[in-house]
Amino acid sequence: MTTRALVLGGGGPVGIGWENGLVAGFARAGVDLGQADFILGTSAGAFVGARLALGIDARTFADQSSDPARREAVARAGPAPDLRRLIELMAEAQGGKRNPAEVRAEIGAMALAADTMSEDDFIRTFGRSFASLPRFAWPEKDFACTAVDAEDGGFRLWTKAAGVGVTRAVASSCSVPGVYPPITIDGRRYIDGGMRSSTNADMAAGYDVVVVVAVRLAGPGEIGERVRAKLDEEVQTLQDGGATVVVIGPDEASAEAFGPNLMDPSRVPGAVQAGLAQGAAQAEVLKGYWT
Repeated sequence: MTTRALVLGGGGPVGIGWENGLVAGFARAGVDLGQADFILGTSAGAFVGARLALGIDARTFADQSSDPARREAVARAGPAPDLRRLIELMAEAQGGKRNPAEVRAEIGAMALAADTMSEDDFIRTFGRSFASLPRFAWPEKDFACTAVDAEDGGFRLWTKAAGVGVTRAVASSCSVPGVYPPITIDGRRYIDGGMRSSTNADMAAGYDVVVVVAVRLAGPGEIGERVRAKLDEEVQTLQDGGATVVVIGPDEASAEAFGPNLMDPSRVPGAVQAGLAQGAAQAEVLKGYWT
């Protein structure tokens, strides 16, 4: 029996909107990504992936993408922030010249020192999307999301075995440094799993088919080259393990809908619609791998 994994990458509120639209577009055209044997999410992908793993109908995701809890969390974070220094550090962590954990710890220090909404406020707004769940609930489907220890830069993969509730685990994966507060879990503070990689697709090794949804496939200059190189490295790891890998990035219309800043909430509605259209257009091709 063919085993299937779904990897959903990071990309801020705009990425959540696009991934929601994409997932819904595929589902409405007969390709339900929620049927994956394993779902792995990073940052935006952790939010979308957790809802898929909890069994929410993928066809409704374009409607749910304007979730009031997410809107409130974004609004309370203020206007779209300047993420240039953060992006530079993320690229440095992937550049090979310094210990990646050391650079991630520097990012963590920046996150811990930032003036953001309180952790409790973030959990209240963000966590409202999972408000009906018990504190330590975790999806029955095999689901994992990624985070980084803010103090030592260590990478953490949250799974059911970790004994952490999905609300805090996903919140930690979505804690963009300097924008949202690091999340406390078992006495440690955690930040966005995208600080290691925007996809962390190598964590899905061992499955026959892996679909990787990447909000950004590349970008301008050296930083964009490193983003692409990291993804290529992860894909190669999966292929070396025998997997068939399908990478889905934004098409031209989706990329245009994103705009320059993935934290810009005004771009979310357009990203949802672009994702919905792209999913519908590409579903027939994906169906050959997925079904």
